[in-house]
Amino acid sequence: MAWNLFEILGNISDALDVLHLFGGGSSSSASLNYNDKPAKKKRSKYFTEKVSAGFIIAAVILLFFVFKDPLPAENYTQTLVVASLIGTGISGLLFFLLYVLELYYFKNLFKLLLFSGSVVLFFTSLVLCIYFRSGLFI
Repeated sequence: MAWNLFEILGNISDALDVLHLFGGGSSSSASLNYNDKPAKKKRSKYFTEKVSAGFIIAAVILLFFVFKDPLPAENYTQTLVVASLIGTGISGLLFFLLYVLELYYFKNLFKLLLFSGSVVLFFTSLVLCIYFRSGLFI
């Protein structure tokens, strides 16, 4: 009973087309209005600065919880470097996802650096907080 993958996908596509027709939609391209542009949401003037400030405040709170007690002296520098690299990697993944979604664009270099720096700081502090406060790695 070997099933053909393309046949299954074709059947699923046909079923979705039938459901679309019963749902009140039409399959003609005249009703799609390709010339109409979707309405963009209007952001506030300082949206990037507000989001960046939120990331910085959250990072400061997390770093307070990490550094309020003395850190173990064993491999202190290595731990900070590895946590920074992990935080930077997670931030890079977020930046890539925002770029793919076409949300990673800025009007000037200051906004780009402020947002990127605050995100990297937040994820680095989050990794440090998870590392030191969980107790699993110490």
